[in-house]
Amino acid sequence: MQCVTEDTSLKPVSASQIYRGNGTQKVHFLQHKVIRRNGAVVSFEPSKISIAMTKAFIAVDGGQGAASARVREVVTYLTNDVVNALLRRQPDSGTFHIEDIQDQVELALMRSGEHDVARAYVLYREARAQERALLKQNEATRTETRYVTDNARRIPLDIAKLSALIESSCYGLEGVDASLILQATLKDLYDGVSLDEVRKSTILSARILIEKDPAYSYVTARLLLNNIRHEVLGEEISQEAMVSSYQDYFPLFIKRGIEVDLLDERLGQFDLKRLAAALDANRDLQFDYLGLQTLYDRYFLHVKEQRIELPQAFFMRVAMGLALNEIDREASAIEFYQVLSSFDFMSSTPTLFNSGTCRSQLSSCYLTTVPDDLDGIYEAIKENALLAKYAGGLGNDWTAVRALGARIKGTNGKSQGVVPFLKVVSDTAVAVNQGGKRKGAVCAYLECWHLDIEEFLELRKNTGDDRRRTHDMNTATWIPDLFMKRVMDGSDWTLFSPSDVPDLHEKFGQQFEQAYLAYEAKAESGELMLYKKIPAVQLWRKMLSMLFETGHPWITFKDPCNIRSPQNHMGVVHSSNLCTEITLNTNDKEIAVCNLGSVNLAAHLKDGVLDMDKLKRTISIAMRMLDNVIDINFYAVAKARNANLKHRPVGLGIMGFQDCLHQLGIPYGSEAAVTFADRSMEAVAYQAYWASTELAQMRGSYSSYKGSLWDRGILPHDTLEILRKERGGFVETDLSTTLDWDALRQRIQQYGMRNSNCLAIAPTATISNIVGVSASIEPSYQNLYVKSNLSGEFTITNKYFVNDLKKLNLWDEVMIADLKYFDGAVSKIDRIPQEVRALYATAFEIDPRWLIEAGARRQKWIDQSQSLNIYMGGVSGKKLDETYKLAWVRGLKTTYYLRSMGATAAEKSTVRAGSLNAVPADSGIKSGMNGIAAVNTSMEMTSVEIKYCAIDDESCESCQ
Repeated sequence: MQCVTEDTSLKPVSASQIYRGNGTQKVHFLQHKVIRRNGAVVSFEPSKISIAMTKAFIAVDGGQGAASARVREVVTYLTNDVVNALLRRQPDSGTFHIEDIQDQVELALMRSGEHDVARAYVLYREARAQERALLKQNEATRTETRYVTDNARRIPLDIAKLSALIESSCYGLEGVDASLILQATLKDLYDGVSLDEVRKSTILSARILIEKDPAYSYVTARLLLNNIRHEVLGEEISQEAMVSSYQDYFPLFIKRGIEVDLLDERLGQFDLKRLAAALDANRDLQFDYLGLQTLYDRYFLHVKEQRIELPQAFFMRVAMGLALNEIDREASAIEFYQVLSSFDFMSSTPTLFNSGTCRSQLSSCYLTTVPDDLDGIYEAIKENALLAKYAGGLGNDWTAVRALGARIKGTNGKSQGVVPFLKVVSDTAVAVNQGGKRKGAVCAYLECWHLDIEEFLELRKNTGDDRRRTHDMNTATWIPDLFMKRVMDGSDWTLFSPSDVPDLHEKFGQQFEQAYLAYEAKAESGELMLYKKIPAVQLWRKMLSMLFETGHPWITFKDPCNIRSPQNHMGVVHSSNLCTEITLNTNDKEIAVCNLGSVNLAAHLKDGVLDMDKLKRTISIAMRMLDNVIDINFYAVAKARNANLKHRPVGLGIMGFQDCLHQLGIPYGSEAAVTFADRSMEAVAYQAYWASTELAQMRGSYSSYKGSLWDRGILPHDTLEILRKERGGFVETDLSTTLDWDALRQRIQQYGMRNSNCLAIAPTATISNIVGVSASIEPSYQNLYVKSNLSGEFTITNKYFVNDLKKLNLWDEVMIADLKYFDGAVSKIDRIPQEVRALYATAFEIDPRWLIEAGARRQKWIDQSQSLNIYMGGVSGKKLDETYKLAWVRGLKTTYYLRSMGATAAEKSTVRAGSLNAVPADSGIKSGMNGIAAVNTSMEMTSVEIKYCAIDDESCESCQ
């Protein structure tokens, strides 16, 4: 490249030499131009960058500060930095837009630590942008009348009415400016635009401001609500008028739904006027944008793509469907409606989809065991399809199916093993996509002594024979304690075909260990021909390597799931479910079913402590709703109906755990958070088990209650000691209690239990979006990011974080840019106080051992399990090894996804504040890497390539 100075003599200059300005020197570039906002093209002059930066220093330090030697030196250095950044994109020639140059100036100031100057520069830019927008608006208003189209009629746009709509949507919210939304809306309108597009434009104009303040999410939701009301009712109706409008509309909605065969005709037998009077229109204002848009796109009933359901009618419809068998149906429906519409509790997605409809499949999860014969295998695949059709997540146990090379008695041939059948299962999950509402989702489980386990571990790899890969199916290993003990002591592990060792599948604990040792002895003596002996640590290493590379198979532990199961008198837990929180017995005659819902823990905090009275009331109602699902549910498969009515398991979970920590001022990575996990789960467990005894008192115990751990007076937290004895140690966890568990134990002895299982913490990926709280027990993913799901992309801003920064006068455009640059993480933003950074550390900034420790405290109380994601930044083999061994030693039953952060990250570029998609959804995150090296006994792993995975993968939503 060549440049010319003022004396016009030509000199060759490298990119690093382009600018060394001393405040007077002026440099022109022959082949680079700048596009101004009015479209004019002018020469690129770096000296103007210096002038702009100097003005920013003047605004902060005054004239004397700007004249100081330090400022001159900094300005020179930063100008050179900006020019070099621009020329890296266009090294030889080209044009830069003025906005791009200013973006680079912002970034250079922030990187250099000149945050006050950067803030002044950003605020100046923003003020100028608003002035230009206002000027443009005023000019447009003076020069022409805007016309819109309404039902093919051309009419003037009523700007006063539009402004009033936006103002009303901002009412009562702090930190929002209705004029900004109006300006952006008018800017995007064209002559003759339809009124529907005008209404949509208000939503788009409001949602681009969500990154500036979370309150705009509620503004956007209210503007969307206006659109929904117009679509359903045929006219725009104010919030004040909706009180009476709901009462008029609701009976008509139920009648219409029955007429078009969407709603169960029994809903028409309710006292609809009484129910309509209970609808609270003000609860429509609780939604943020993500929550309401999710309901609109995927939950509200529609006829020919036109919605017929409003938010409060939706909650009441769900409540009515769950109250069909209640004695006083109206009173129960209103009671159920209250906990749903207040966001104190939320039923799972299948229940929300289908309650009150003609085909009320309300259950969330199904677990099956696949037998070792061709009829049984294809019957299981057929059952998968039928269950998936009506929005159920599936967990299949494939351990009983014989291994590759095993003899087939009927043909005297050799088996191809499990893998070819799993390929069919994977394709079935794609073909049967949950009634057209979301991807079919299934997880296959295999015990780690199965001879096909090594190939099973590779099912999700992107390389190798694609006929032996299952790209659309989840996988999990079912690991007995004996294997973990072999890993710990460095001994060998033997793989068998289940056709030779059929009883291993049906044993656990010490019985499994005795049988396994006997089969090893047979193999050594030559009585078994089909087996393989490998070092246990070699197989463990491969498990972790594949988990890191592909995100699968998940690590789950067989013996804790069985030894601690209240139903271990009825058989064996052979697997978990799609999301690893359900641990129920299965066999060739029973398909386990679980019905889920979650308590919003954040809604039960009061004055810094859990409101135990409110929690008891909410859980009592929620448990009755979940128990009702069992009787009302539509069962696509008889095996599922039989098992569900026999054992009556439910899975009450929690969500909003991270919200609670933010409200309490407790960092996730701390002993205080672990203690809160312990005490809050103890409270939920106590009330859930107590509620089940109350239901048993009213309705009777479940039929297989006799002989259960409940019947024997053994509660879930008592089973940790039993697990320790069965293992011969290797259980190290806190056993403390604070509530009167003896009183509960006595009550159970007196009345029994209505449900074989009561608790399971599901991912709540979707219902937490509806409620507007953090998912399940998850730590904050990022403090500012774009969330992608089936409803689109949504800017998510941590409202607690923003509010705390506002109190410190730190929330501004510079902070937004910093968060974008650091992917929503706070650890490297020095101007945020350390205690605030600790409180708002994101998932990848927290040591994963805190996730394990908190999970272990919860697991103490839970009679099933929890969907426990492991987040890990800076992954190494040693760290993986230590983390998953800690999970086993702490007595965890299951783990879920491994979310790992790549060692490298994509190069950052400045993005103009206000761009909706400016924040990368999952930048730098990977569920695995293609190319992974397991080195020596420490298993250190080397990153070769970044591979992205979605935190909000729609296939993870099947449970909730």
